[in-house]
Amino acid sequence: MSRLEKVLYVEDDCDIREIATLALRDVGGLTIKVCESGASALVEVDAFAPQLILLDVMMPSMDGPETLKALRKQGSVTEKTAVAFMTAKVYPDELLRYRQLGVTEVIAKPFDPMTLADEVRAIWERFND
Repeated sequence: MSRLEKVLYVEDDCDIREIATLALRDVGGLTIKVCESGASALVEVDAFAPQLILLDVMMPSMDGPETLKALRKQGSVTEKTAVAFMTAKVYPDELLRYRQLGVTEVIAKPFDPMTLADEVRAIWERFND
């Protein structure tokens, strides 16, 4: 199994984006490509070739589930890429729906910036078992 190095992070809220980027890049040492919307993720994903994609669930225009469907249809880079949703909606029925969409894991918001990178690495490891 290869080591997790590249994460595409899609989040519309600038404050959350900044905190998560610091947590993943500065604390966790990961290479991060940040997108403010699902549409920009569709444009950036192929060139960046992430190993894992973190998607906010609730975004305007194209939400996380819609973005995931579009990414999966887009092609070879995203067809089998690990995807985790980040959301405050972590009720059992919601978690079941997310899993049915094909996400690897769900990270609850608010998250702990000091442990976020470790949590993402653990998701990566489970995905590759």
